[in-house]
Amino acid sequence: MEADLVARLGVAYQSIPAAGVHGVSLLRLPGNLWKLFQGWLASRRILREFKPDVLLLTGGYLAVPMAIAARRVPTLLYVPDIEPGLALKTLARFADRIAVTAEDSRAFFQPSAPIVETGYPTRPELAAWERAAALRHLGLSDDSPVLLVFGGSKGARTINRALLSILEDLLARVQVVHISGSLDWEEVQAARQNLPAHLQPRYHAFPYLHEDMGAALASADLVVSRAGASSLGEYPLFGLPAILVPYPYAWRYQKVNAEYLASRGAALLLRDEHMPQQLHALITQLLDDPQKLQAMRAAMRSLALPNPAQKISSLLSELAGEKPISGGEHGRS
Repeated sequence: MEADLVARLGVAYQSIPAAGVHGVSLLRLPGNLWKLFQGWLASRRILREFKPDVLLLTGGYLAVPMAIAARRVPTLLYVPDIEPGLALKTLARFADRIAVTAEDSRAFFQPSAPIVETGYPTRPELAAWERAAALRHLGLSDDSPVLLVFGGSKGARTINRALLSILEDLLARVQVVHISGSLDWEEVQAARQNLPAHLQPRYHAFPYLHEDMGAALASADLVVSRAGASSLGEYPLFGLPAILVPYPYAWRYQKVNAEYLASRGAALLLRDEHMPQQLHALITQLLDDPQKLQAMRAAMRSLALPNPAQKISSLLSELAGEKPISGGEHGRS
């Protein structure tokens, strides 16, 4: 999916062969190792042609062959989640500096690891949204709370269906912005058409939001979502209280993210298998307790660090041997 996102920005993109090796069956392992070798060869070719001054790696098995091929190039590793995955732990040994979203990540690395806490970088256009403008943009009213529900770029079926099962009851007291993903979009459209006519305008469903995601975040009083790395950056940016449902097949990493936010009073953690029975009660509990919701909002906002992207840019500039970027200055790419 990153290929499409990069292409939208007009940035050149090249892919390389790669595959995972951790937890892979013995039958698939030789083929995956061969792909990694092919990726190493492709990485060497890219390095010869592009001649980078510095590398930025953000994890995933795709980055491993590049990290091995570029051992002589200064490298910054960025860790978006609280707990690094196996690929990130492997890449750490090749990194000259390691940028982390939160200080809690330090516990997962060697004590001598060159770690810098930067925060989670968010797109600058997100911060441009204010609540009043966001409400108008999405056709929402300012006379009742807004619940934002989404499961990530591809959606989340259990979240979608849990919401749809309680949708009519929720709409009696809140407006709902629902980003369903494309897989369940037909089911979501059918549910909207079956709502009573007076409730349909309170339900704002989308398969996906790109440029308008900032409006959805700015307008919301509460969010229900997975606990991917972006929740560590986008929710603090908006001071947005959350009910986090870690993805069960990436349970460990998303669970650690959710626990990080919950332990600071900014979120509640809800297991995926408990969601159909407990989601409505948790939403109602928070909506009925404005003081609790306000305390969560303040706790979430307190986790936002200033200028994460600029900090990462400055680290890259330093590793490339250039003056750190500040203000309106721009270094080489």
